[in-house]
Amino acid sequence: MVWDPHQPDRRSGQVTLQELLRQLREQFRGRAPKGPFWLLPVIAIAVLVAMNSYFTVNPQETAVVLRFGKFSRTADAGLHFKLPFGIERVYKVPTGRVLQREYGYRTIEAGIRSKFAERGYEQEARMLSGDLNVVDVQWTVQYKIADPVKYLFRLVDVESTLDDISESVMRRMVGNRYADEVLTVGRAEIAEMVRKEIQAIMDHYETGLRIITVKLQNVNPPDPVKAAFNEVNEARQEKERMINEAQQIYNEQIPRARGQAQQMITEAEGYALERVNRARGETERFLEILAEYQKAPEVTRKRMYLEAFEGFINKVKGVVVFDENQKNTLNLLDIGRTLMGLPESIEPSENKAQ
Repeated sequence: MVWDPHQPDRRSGQVTLQELLRQLREQFRGRAPKGPFWLLPVIAIAVLVAMNSYFTVNPQETAVVLRFGKFSRTADAGLHFKLPFGIERVYKVPTGRVLQREYGYRTIEAGIRSKFAERGYEQEARMLSGDLNVVDVQWTVQYKIADPVKYLFRLVDVESTLDDISESVMRRMVGNRYADEVLTVGRAEIAEMVRKEIQAIMDHYETGLRIITVKLQNVNPPDPVKAAFNEVNEARQEKERMINEAQQIYNEQIPRARGQAQQMITEAEGYALERVNRARGETERFLEILAEYQKAPEVTRKRMYLEAFEGFINKVKGVVVFDENQKNTLNLLDIGRTLMGLPESIEPSENKAQ
């Protein structure tokens, strides 16, 4: 970029010294000068120098300053000074804003209820999936200008390059997937992969852009087959619902059955342990009785008889003794029952012992 002092910088709004003098000559041509005429050009030049020696940068912008067409410096938000008359030129880049490019549609009016236009962008949105189905994909790419110097001078028309790369990468990603995956569960993964690949290509071209996100706004089948696709999706959702319900029932019943089985096993093990311990205790008791019986058989026999009779007596409700020489029945005195307030006698028809 070469600076020509004889040409006015129409783009930046600056006026060269030669242009100013030419305008003054035309203005005062044919007029008789009055007073110190030489002060007028001096004042005009001073005003012009003052007007072209500063610039203001907004909060969301970064200014790139060129001196004689070569990069000199960058300037942040605020008031700054520069060399006038085209010696230094300023280009302001919106580095603090999130910019957006739309594909397959365009926003006509943004607001609470935004209006979009899809007609005329069908070819941009229509793509072929990996299973040879046609899908309409609408997506947006949000980005920021991370390096204003690269953005201005490394590549011509960065936005058009971004459009071509975004469409190319999206068509390739959709072409490598099945249509069902693009329409349903694979949208988030596709968007992230597209973002990473676009960023890699833009970095390779040194465009100075940072891709923030890629969003798949609408992914629909074409209108002639939209009804069939909707039926397939409804059937798939019904299938997922039934699978989830069956899984829920499985999660409820299987742990309960396992708990009951474990409980039965624990009870059986406890019962087996109880029976084994009881059998061992009875065996040890029998061996002890056998040892005592071998020492004194008669005494042991009588003791066992009395213990057995005592156990039998504790199980009956009463004892009645019949004597042939007595006309009436004689109740056996039960002191334990009398002290406990139980009846001392029972009817003859109840349990009897003779």
